[in-house]
Amino acid sequence: MGRAWKFRDDVDTDVIIPGRYLTINDPNELAKHVFENLRPEFAKNVKSGDFVVAGENFGCGSSREHAPLSLKALGVYVIAKSYARIFFRNAINIGLPAFECRYTDKISDGDELKLDLERNVVINLTKDEEYLINPVPEFLREIIECGGLIEFCKRVIRC
Repeated sequence: MGRAWKFRDDVDTDVIIPGRYLTINDPNELAKHVFENLRPEFAKNVKSGDFVVAGENFGCGSSREHAPLSLKALGVYVIAKSYARIFFRNAINIGLPAFECRYTDKISDGDELKLDLERNVVINLTKDEEYLINPVPEFLREIIECGGLIEFCKRVIRC
C-alpha cells in the first residue's frame, strides 16, 4: 500500500533523472535526484511502496538505465498507460516493478493504492475502485521477483 504520485504523458528519462547526474552510478545517490526538475519535493517525500502513476509513453528518450535504477532504489512501483519499449525492458532487467494500466486517468495524486498481482488489479483505497492492469507473464514476474535479470540468471544456472 502506498501513495500515488501522478505524472503526465511522455515523461522522458531526463525528467526522471536529469542528465547532469549521469556520472553517478550508485542507485541510492541517483534516487536523491528523481524528478528533481519536475517535482522537487518528490525524492525527499516518496516512500518505499509508493506508486509513480503516469500516462502514455513513460520513460521515453534515452535508453540509459539510470532512470529505472533510480526509481528501483526508491522502492516504488510504476504504473503507466504505456511505456517506451527500451525503458520497460530496462525496468524488467533491473527488477523495477512496472505495470501497464489503461485507467491511470482515474487515479489522482495522493490516492492510496494497493497492488494485487493475483487478480491483476490496482486497488484505489481512496476512491474504493479497482483498475485492471495488463497481466505480467510468469517469466517476467520471476525476473522482477529475483531483483532483475542477473539475479534471475544466477538462480536458473544453480539448478
